Amino acid sequence: MIGISDVEAAAGLIAGHVVHTPTVPSPGLSALLGVPVTAKLELLQRTGSFKARGATAKLLSLSDEQRAAGVVAVSGGNHGIALAMTAAVLDVKATVVMPRSAPAHAVRIAEDAGASVRLTEDMAGAFSLVTRLRDEGLTLVHPFDDPLVIAGQGTVGLELAADAGELTDVIVSVGGGGLIAGVATALRDRRPDVRIWGVETEGAEAMSQALAAGGPVPVALASIVSTLSAPTVSQLTYDHVSAQVDEVLVVPDREAVRGVLDLAEHAKVWTEPAAGCLLPAARRVLERVGEGARLGMVVCGGNATTSDVLRWATDFGLH
Repeated sequence: MIGISDVEAAAGLIAGHVVHTPTVPSPGLSALLGVPVTAKLELLQRTGSFKARGATAKLLSLSDEQRAAGVVAVSGGNHGIALAMTAAVLDVKATVVMPRSAPAHAVRIAEDAGASVRLTEDMAGAFSLVTRLRDEGLTLVHPFDDPLVIAGQGTVGLELAADAGELTDVIVSVGGGGLIAGVATALRDRRPDVRIWGVETEGAEAMSQALAAGGPVPVALASIVSTLSAPTVSQLTYDHVSAQVDEVLVVPDREAVRGVLDLAEHAKVWTEPAAGCLLPAARRVLERVGEGARLGMVVCGGNATTSDVLRWATDFGLH
């Protein structure tokens, strides 16, 4: 497992390459939920999500030989965008493997940044292809099973701990677990008394199923939330979450999309369902912890188009 020194080292490494995103009280969310809410706005990060942090940390650590050979990543959207855009800035050749279910705009952004994009039928196929490309000589920039990537994502937690007021509970979205593993590492050092909650969507429950099974297990993916849809977590992220996170909650896709609409209306931010799921999770957290809660939310990304959100809202009968 990584430690706070690894996260601090990553912060120094990526400084000047990523945005120190705002951590702000949200009057709108506070009124909606009835408790003070602070939002860490990672959707304002370069590339539109926190993923730029881990990708930058990894790419800056490459040897000259690795840079010359190029890198490869598997992604449901945001990691691919981050790798493609960061690799372009650092002049590293990048290949991104995505399932066909990945958002079309994510594919387009990665291609426009200069990456070679390979599409597969599903996420399991994407992970299989990226393993083969790694074996052929490309350096794998894994979205979550890499200590450097986790440490990079952990810089979100360092900034949150430094910039937020008093917090009792912090809620973080979970896909493969890299973000919450890094954030939890930082918060357990800086804010040891805070409760840390993960949230997944139904049909993308790799971490909650791993916790129930006592270790990583493959899961069937059925969520619309491609950016949370990891076919399994890694032993590394499982170890961090099982040791440092209080609980991982699971919410329906419909409520994640409703959360996107509520965040737009009440918080005045445009997010994706991977962040929208924070709101239904927050309501569950408040049911459990009772009065006196002061919530922190890591608003992880905003790479959803208006047409995507309108389609989901229509499909789920949300108006």
